[in-house]
Amino acid sequence: MLQSGLAEERKWGVPVYCLNDKNVVMLGAFKENCVISFLKGSLMSNPEGLLIKQGENSQGGRIIRFTDTGQITAIIPSLRAYIQEAIMIEEQGLKVEYKTVTSDDYPAELVEKIASDPAFGAAWEALTPGRKKGYILHFNQTKNPATRMGRIEKCSPKIMQGKGFHD
Repeated sequence: MLQSGLAEERKWGVPVYCLNDKNVVMLGAFKENCVISFLKGSLMSNPEGLLIKQGENSQGGRIIRFTDTGQITAIIPSLRAYIQEAIMIEEQGLKVEYKTVTSDDYPAELVEKIASDPAFGAAWEALTPGRKKGYILHFNQTKNPATRMGRIEKCSPKIMQGKGFHD
């Protein structure tokens, strides 16, 4: 990373490599593995198939996961190429097109709650798009309408306080 020409900074307690104050690549260390995260990885070509989504709802970022240092040394030339491509994407000013949550994504039970409770509806509309998305993902994980309604009711106090699902 240091040989790439990117500036190393510390953000969120981890090394982040930046170009003109824009985050390009970051490192993450976990119990079982470490990752190199490419913040605009979805725009990268990924010729060797090394980049993977961090989670099923990931949109822009992609990671390469390692469980031992031998895996890293085995693909150093490929890593350099991926880093250079990430730099090129940032230099070109390319942007990831993020899917936004719309009312079409709302479960029927949420639509019903918003319509029947004006205070809840106002609190819901005041949430940031990211907070709405977190709740929508949580509510839509279940197929049972009663369970969805239970989740909505359980989350209502946090929504009324303007907090997100993970706050």
